[in-house]
Amino acid sequence: MTTNPVHHTHGPTPSPYAPEHPARLPWAELVPDVFQAMVRLDAAARKGLDPLLLELVKVRASQLNRCALCLDMHSKDALAAGESIERIVQLSAWDESRRFYTEKEIAALELTEAITVLTDGFVPDEVYARAAGHFEPAELARLIAAITVINAWNRFGVTTRQVPGHYTPGDAEH
Repeated sequence: MTTNPVHHTHGPTPSPYAPEHPARLPWAELVPDVFQAMVRLDAAARKGLDPLLLELVKVRASQLNRCALCLDMHSKDALAAGESIERIVQLSAWDESRRFYTEKEIAALELTEAITVLTDGFVPDEVYARAAGHFEPAELARLIAAITVINAWNRFGVTTRQVPGHYTPGDAEH
């Protein structure tokens, strides 16, 4: 998210994509200390991670959580960072489109899904082991933290119905 909550708290203005669902609550303005803590946590988690891999993880978690604001933001950030449209489009079906992704990216996407969809049970040992085979321990810990952070951002966005479509790359830090 941004260090400037204006980009993510659009008041009660209805979304141009879903006018029946206006933003519910300007949470970042109401609890700026929580917002800033999230920004700091996000910045700490991403240190040393490949920015394109991080955007793929953020887009995939946001797809699973149906967070329109984060999908808008991270798709745009991925494109701005040089990601291809084709890989972003295929991300929702990455398991059937593995040829578009490296083994390391696939391991990160598997881990993202396992952490994001905990209703399926614990993170399977084989998923964790594949990720551990591609990431050094500190990098893996940061990846787990980054996945956890995007899930938290998604929950704020979905719960408060943050409105997508107003983001420009470079505005945000999550």
